[in-house]
Amino acid sequence: MKLGDIYKRAVEFGMQKDPRGKAGVKEELLRAKKEYENLNKKDKEVYDKERLINPYSDTRILFGKKDIEVKTLLVGIDIEVGEVLLADRLRERGEKIDLLLAHHPEGTALAGFFNVMYMQVDILKGVGVPVNIAESLMQERIKEVERKVLPANHMRAVDAARLMGIAFMNCHTPADNCVASYLQGLMDKKRPDTLADIIDILKVIPEYKESTKQGLPPQIIRGHSSSKAGKVFVDMTGGTEGSKNIFSKLSNAGISTLVCMHLGEQHFKKASEEHLNVIIAGHIASDNVGLNLMLDELGKKERLNILSCSGFRCFSRRK
Repeated sequence: MKLGDIYKRAVEFGMQKDPRGKAGVKEELLRAKKEYENLNKKDKEVYDKERLINPYSDTRILFGKKDIEVKTLLVGIDIEVGEVLLADRLRERGEKIDLLLAHHPEGTALAGFFNVMYMQVDILKGVGVPVNIAESLMQERIKEVERKVLPANHMRAVDAARLMGIAFMNCHTPADNCVASYLQGLMDKKRPDTLADIIDILKVIPEYKESTKQGLPPQIIRGHSSSKAGKVFVDMTGGTEGSKNIFSKLSNAGISTLVCMHLGEQHFKKASEEHLNVIIAGHIASDNVGLNLMLDELGKKERLNILSCSGFRCFSRRK
């Protein structure tokens, strides 16, 4: 399979699983198009034109030509300089590695990843938060995240891959869309009565079962095992955590329980103030679910040889 085909299919599958639906994805692409058209000629030259066809600015081919053939991938939750050197060492020992595939963004995908956070406005709208409130709160949070990204030395791992001559790609929000839609579908179908029921649902999923063996099980951090689950919202996509001031709006919209990858301390305190139940499914375990669902899709037409590193464990759901 060619690198360009892997990238294109990852983006397309991410759009299929996008909680905003086709209309929301189309709106995002139109937003980027209008932004581009309003630029002067000089600014258009440096604009990330991938945004015109890919609504996920945190997912990019970071190094490598689109027409290279890919059979073996080294897949990791994080691919940094150490993992690039690991790949080169493995190649010295005879392991043919055609592509480094990371989940978390590096390079240009890290520099612009805050742009995907705009999708959270539509996600919040979809669960009942007034769009004007969601938009106002998210705008503030997006600017905060953008400022945090500014000083990052985001090209380190990409430069290492370039010097070693190994193609490098990452897949962030498309994979997060996969896990969010998968888990929300399970919650909607099984309709858990209590928080203990949610934990039971999670613990039989291979990635969470493996994480539990490693000492990191899904955990109730607000509420009790016997607490009623009520309306469950799986909050696992859209770049990173949203506004810490959104929880009162979620509570007013009828949400009783949040199932998250992770939750910062300030966000946790705000959620607790609104008496929301909170379950942390696990960051790396949830990333594993998303990547495995994505890899199953990528391997439908042509088998890919997967090597695991950096917290990734391969569990295929294909029969």
